[in-house]
Amino acid sequence: MSTNKKGALRISGDKLVLLAAIAVVFTLFTILNKNFFSVTNMINILIAASLVGLVAIGHTYLIIAGQNDLSPGSLAAFSGVMAALLVGKGFSFGLAVLLTIACGIMIGCFNAFMVNRIHLEAFIATLVTQSIVRGFAYIICGGKPISISSRSFLILGKARIANIPLSVWIMVLCIVIFGIILARTKFGRSVYAIGGSMDAARLAGLNPKRIITTCYIMMGILCSIGGIIFAARMNSGQPAANVNLEFDAITAVILGGVSFVGGVGDMGGTILGIILIQAFNTGLTMVNVPTFWQYVAKGGLLLFALTTDYIRKQRREKELLAASMKNL
Repeated sequence: MSTNKKGALRISGDKLVLLAAIAVVFTLFTILNKNFFSVTNMINILIAASLVGLVAIGHTYLIIAGQNDLSPGSLAAFSGVMAALLVGKGFSFGLAVLLTIACGIMIGCFNAFMVNRIHLEAFIATLVTQSIVRGFAYIICGGKPISISSRSFLILGKARIANIPLSVWIMVLCIVIFGIILARTKFGRSVYAIGGSMDAARLAGLNPKRIITTCYIMMGILCSIGGIIFAARMNSGQPAANVNLEFDAITAVILGGVSFVGGVGDMGGTILGIILIQAFNTGLTMVNVPTFWQYVAKGGLLLFALTTDYIRKQRREKELLAASMKNL
């Protein structure tokens, strides 16, 4: 979104298409199940979107920077188990949260180390992390969910402000903070710069390795927070939780207009993508689509997101070529 010379809000064509897609999804599932558009279900969609939303924020930064991360689902599960285990061992809830987030930061640094120092492709590096972290999630709890009895911990998943769950407010706060950082700060501009061309960014005096490390650390923090909130909602830390979480987040980000090749996108588009993917997932469940067919539908949606990203990329290249021809 942007403003014209008179200051009026102008919505880009891509976002208009996305808004239309959201309207179609809401209309379709409301026709199929009249309870879909109820206030209760809208709140349920927001609750379910809170975890995907936190991960999607991190993916927005990483994908704009030309990176990716396949480990958020495993890290969220590990974080929920870790926090539940620490509280069960007698640690205060606040200290358990800090230690869990510290683990998320270390995992983010590990991802950045593999990308920056070992020069592994981000997909391969984070696939390694995905397997290792999920394994540790099972190891530290013996493969069994850890029940949570701490009232302070459970309040995180149950508390409401203005009838909206605390988890949703946390997601909204993170979207606002990270959205402002991305759009209004030097660091945000640096993320776009290295995604557009890492060599050009380096020649301009930027430090791509440091920026990439920061983005992975941010992802680690967001995943840890999301995993802790999810555990509070479920009343337990579950090592098997959040499988394929990263794919929902990536789909939301690409649908929102972030280019898979980096350098393009914004947090506003990611918000719309989060709404679309979660409404789609919830709708499939409410109309009793079999689980296996839900996988097919989600895969189709990801294919659609990647196809639209390719079309946008081709259009941008044509516009750049036309602009360069005019300057000759």
